Amino acid sequence: MNGSEAMVHTLLAGDVDVCFANPGTSEMHFVSALDRAPKMRCVLGLFEGVVTGAADGYYRMAEKPAATLLHLGPGLGNGLANLHNAKRAYSGIVNIVGQHALDHIHNNAPLNSDVEAVARPMSNWVKTTMSATAAPLDTAEAISQARSTPGRVATLVLPANCAWEASDPGNYSTAPAQTAAAPLVESIVAMAKLLSNPSTAAQTTLLLGGSALRAKSTLLAGKIAAHTGCKLASEPRNPRMERGRGRVNIDSLPFPVLGAVEMLKDTKHLVLIGSANPVAFFAYPDKPRMVKQPDCEVHQLATLTHDIEATLQALADALGAQNTAPAQFSNGSIITDLPTGTATADNLGIVIAACMPENAILVDEAVTSGRQFGKYTPQAAPHDVIDITGGSIGFGLPAAVGAAIACPDRKVVAVIGDGSSMYTIQSLWTMAREQLDVTVVICANRTYKILRGELANMGGPAPGISAARMLDLDGPYLDFVSIAKGHGVPGVQVTTLEALTKELRIAAKEKGPRLIELVM
Repeated sequence: MNGSEAMVHTLLAGDVDVCFANPGTSEMHFVSALDRAPKMRCVLGLFEGVVTGAADGYYRMAEKPAATLLHLGPGLGNGLANLHNAKRAYSGIVNIVGQHALDHIHNNAPLNSDVEAVARPMSNWVKTTMSATAAPLDTAEAISQARSTPGRVATLVLPANCAWEASDPGNYSTAPAQTAAAPLVESIVAMAKLLSNPSTAAQTTLLLGGSALRAKSTLLAGKIAAHTGCKLASEPRNPRMERGRGRVNIDSLPFPVLGAVEMLKDTKHLVLIGSANPVAFFAYPDKPRMVKQPDCEVHQLATLTHDIEATLQALADALGAQNTAPAQFSNGSIITDLPTGTATADNLGIVIAACMPENAILVDEAVTSGRQFGKYTPQAAPHDVIDITGGSIGFGLPAAVGAAIACPDRKVVAVIGDGSSMYTIQSLWTMAREQLDVTVVICANRTYKILRGELANMGGPAPGISAARMLDLDGPYLDFVSIAKGHGVPGVQVTTLEALTKELRIAAKEKGPRLIELVM
């Protein structure tokens, strides 16, 4: 047994049975080892950003890590943007990154680089294995890191000789997954006291993030809010939210800084539950850096290391809120009056919500076109939403790949901006090859519309000729139907909301990948 084979056996022993890959010469022994491991599902991505983004989407839905296989420093570098999103989402990933053989590194071959230095900013844990014997032990450590609570991006650098040399065929089992920490009793008692006072409760907002946005936890938060009169909000971008009819649907803090400030303007007590102290997404010359008011007191009830559902349960019990009807509960009303005509950011969400299949997974990278989705998805069928946590675009299509592989029995609906889609458009090919049940809606407003707004927010003048050429996607327009066909995915272009409704309803009934280009 060589080092690669021992590593693959260790991955499978640690319940890592999917590998998203874009390998090169240095990884061929690992590829061969994967070939002899039929329990490992190997998924090829045509660009490393597809590979890392798919691993992120997979973790969010499967709740366990996948592996990636990447080629040296440049290959890892190509995948860093989506590793940034994964790290911000606390997604567990085991990256296997090839390196030159240890006795060849000093020769400074053309593809030589400091792989650890490339990995470190977007990883929580980085290590280079130094022998074939150590390789499976290091793999077990990487798996344990990825399975932490919350998840971590673990990057293991594999020199080629450590992949091909003989290794100990022993049983390298991984440590059990780390369990969440128990609720903080003192914090719960203090928060129950704060919320038992009607005047302070009315000035309190519970800010939820991470697993606090799963249905069981949001139900408890809704009961606490209804019982005490406090407000609820979620972080602007979240790894996974369970929303729709029959659930408590919590509004996210808006992306525009002044909108977020407005939402929290009356909050004197901000309670963090799996969330971070909210800050403006960017610094603007004349806008605040922090979203909360200067006199707002911040309380940490639970971090992502804690059992958040148990924390909320304990707080509800301490308040006597267990039998209270929850606030912000969607009572089951279904959208029947659908808009027609040209799609806009204001009406697109109505059609998406109305046409969402039961138990679907909504991947939201619609950027400006999707800002109203949260307003209408409470009326959709129960579904999950996964979002672009780190703000690095090119996330949505790869995340849809990973989500579809994690949940093959669920429809994935990916709503993506036209500019964002081109960062990782190769994802369409993987969808076709794996025959994934993904419906892609491209919002083709034919511009980086968000950047036009940001130019104004930064105090810049109206764009002239040169600025417009950097912000608009025209001359030529992108033909997404042809692009999809070239990747093996059937596509159709629509120009009205009624045509979009028709295509979404067809897609809901049929399996397999398809693309709808919505001209806006």
